[in-house]
Amino acid sequence: MKRIISVSRRTDIPAFYGDWFVHRLKKGFVGVVNPFGGRKYIVSLKPEDVICFVFWSKNFSPFIENLKIIDQIGYKFYFNYTVTALPDVFENDVERKEAVEGLKRLSRTYSPQHINWRFDPIIISNICDRDFYVKAFEELASEFEGLVERCYFSFVTEYGKVKRNFEELERTTYIKMTSCTEEFKIDLANELSEVAKRHGMRMFSCCGDYLVNDDIQKGHCIDGSVIESLFFPEGFSYKEKSTRAQCGCSESSDIGTYDTCPHGCVYCYANVNKHRAVKLYKRHNKDAAFLGYTKSQSDKWLAEIQNAGTQETSE
Repeated sequence: MKRIISVSRRTDIPAFYGDWFVHRLKKGFVGVVNPFGGRKYIVSLKPEDVICFVFWSKNFSPFIENLKIIDQIGYKFYFNYTVTALPDVFENDVERKEAVEGLKRLSRTYSPQHINWRFDPIIISNICDRDFYVKAFEELASEFEGLVERCYFSFVTEYGKVKRNFEELERTTYIKMTSCTEEFKIDLANELSEVAKRHGMRMFSCCGDYLVNDDIQKGHCIDGSVIESLFFPEGFSYKEKSTRAQCGCSESSDIGTYDTCPHGCVYCYANVNKHRAVKLYKRHNKDAAFLGYTKSQSDKWLAEIQNAGTQETSE
């Protein structure tokens, strides 16, 4: 069955695992562990089984040469490119300057329509308040004018592990998090939308329907309509399948693994902690079918799946 493949909400494959991903394309499949229950399954990566790849990253620069290979094979793809304005204390291992240059290069190589700029998440604290975001967004939007047309944003969601990370940050630094009212968020979102409009961009609210209005649309980070406009002008069949409350994404298969992204962002819902992620990154084997695991463990799981006759899934 043909699928949209998400690469990936769970880790930054383009920044850290490009060679692994290209190797999996050559093999024609990837192993995935469902993070909610642990079931193991395989997803086909054969060109005839892939509608489109949706790549997610904070820095596509290390992946650009791999994209040439992927493009030459004939795969279709577009990009969710996260460039925030957050102070380094929140994401201290992101190569911001390199990331900005990478976005510019991707836009010029493919097109502005291929890129969702994710100004995400917005975190309000004593060092990044409303005025900070308006100024920072203006600077980035000005730099990206003509290079992107869609900007996705959200206010940070404090999942359990995120809340723990924030509490630890407050204990060990001078940072103090600020709890914001819905009215505050709406006002700030509208102000950012006005900035975006001046630079030829449309704003999309990710998992925040209360922010949607005439100028801010509901976000669909994995968007069948974008894929249709880019690659299937004759149309193709897709359906919405949310991953959390108020998510507007189209159905897809995510092939990432939690706890494998070395960026170590404090607000990340996909990592328990940075040290665990770095450890798994260092031990990963590009020949392993399952990202973040050893080849011997991966081979064992593949044998079990084959023996059990486990079918592919859209999870």
